[in-house]
Amino acid sequence: MKKLSDYLWEIPAEETGALVPVHVYANSKIAESMGRDRTLKQASNAAKLPTIAKHMIVMPDGHEGYGFPVGGVAAFDADEGIISPGVVGYDVNCGIRLIKTNLTAGEIKPKMGQLMDALFKKVPSGVGSRINLGFTNSDLDRVSEEGAEYIVSKGFGFGDDTDRIEEHGMLPGADVNKVSDFARKRGLHELGTLGAGNHFLEVQRVDRIFSEGIAKAFGLEKDMITIMIHSGSRGFGHQVCSDYLRKFAEYQASNNITPPDPELVYAYVNTPIAQDYLAAMTAAVNFAFTNRQIMTHSVRQGFSEVFGKSADALGMELLYDVAHNIAKMEEHEVDGKRMRLHVHRKGATRAFGPHHPQVPKIYQSTGQPVIIPGSMGSASYVLAGRTEAMRETFGSSCHGSGRTMSRHQAIRDIPASRTLGDLERKGIVLRVRNKKLISEEAEWAYKNVDDVVQSIEGAKISNIVARMVPLGVAKG
Repeated sequence: MKKLSDYLWEIPAEETGALVPVHVYANSKIAESMGRDRTLKQASNAAKLPTIAKHMIVMPDGHEGYGFPVGGVAAFDADEGIISPGVVGYDVNCGIRLIKTNLTAGEIKPKMGQLMDALFKKVPSGVGSRINLGFTNSDLDRVSEEGAEYIVSKGFGFGDDTDRIEEHGMLPGADVNKVSDFARKRGLHELGTLGAGNHFLEVQRVDRIFSEGIAKAFGLEKDMITIMIHSGSRGFGHQVCSDYLRKFAEYQASNNITPPDPELVYAYVNTPIAQDYLAAMTAAVNFAFTNRQIMTHSVRQGFSEVFGKSADALGMELLYDVAHNIAKMEEHEVDGKRMRLHVHRKGATRAFGPHHPQVPKIYQSTGQPVIIPGSMGSASYVLAGRTEAMRETFGSSCHGSGRTMSRHQAIRDIPASRTLGDLERKGIVLRVRNKKLISEEAEWAYKNVDDVVQSIEGAKISNIVARMVPLGVAKG
């Protein structure tokens, strides 16, 4: 890689035979670490995909993924370009939302055990976790096409929640008829569940404010209690990806298309298979927004029961909800011209700057909130999008801290007792269904989240607004 600045590195296109250069946003330590796995190789392969625009991007949380690096962003011409299920990934619209409260750490700590028990019960977690909320197949179809607004109309949320969700919780263009029956069957009783792996529900305390002005606009204060939910489209979205990876591979074989990596299957956007995938992926996007909305309702119920007050009285307002595995049609400037692009973000967060028309009215002066979770036991952050991101990264930022160890290596190298001891020393209450996750999701299996967000701010992609530390964690 060639160093362009303290936080920007480039792999020139001519070095790899790519169509565009690879831009890596990271400090020196993180940039060096990316050479230890296939992150940069995967990014260089993606830079060879037809119609890719401007440059391939790797965020500081970037690491090796399925064909395409997690923490990667690639954009393709919206009219004549390509669509790739592998670039979006299996967990369609895996994302993060942050809920505020008017509680403080002093008020909540005496009840942390009771609270985590209530949340663990109300929000099912783990592989194959299910819940029966009485939803019918018709409800599922409407969720897939109408998103979070439909479920809020059924009483699962506050009226203004959808104003604080990316795309208002509903990406247009979904067609549930393009989703397989098996995917729909998997999804019906998973609405309102957390899942497993790196998904979590966390009760946090705001321990530091970095930007007083933006924090005030976001309604964040030091010592405030917040709740973070990290989850996606569950088996519904996973099955959509699996179904279309197979269909795209068949399409490529019949059309003699050889991608730069077998996992980077693609089709041109004007083909029926690409249109079918976009319609099914969008249904999964709307499923995920709704899934997090239902869990928000459950979290509010849990807090109300433990503290004996309504969620409204507890100030349980949604700050924002962001997607980080998605393909979306957006307008961006490329080589001085406005272009309609399908921006693929895999492990990357939209980070639109101030005064962008797609940023909610309440955040027009600050830029879009960007929510960055840490690993189990480490801090998380709220950032705000900057105008520079619109020029540099298709309005994108990082999405987390990023793994440094595979799950198998973490289980092998990090004893659960080490993680449990660390959490106990920090006073963090843990609820987990699968004890393997204690090692898999240990803090030391991830990059230092402070380094990641400092790289993002140093590159002038997003502003650091606030840091939260965990008080309680629930995982599958």
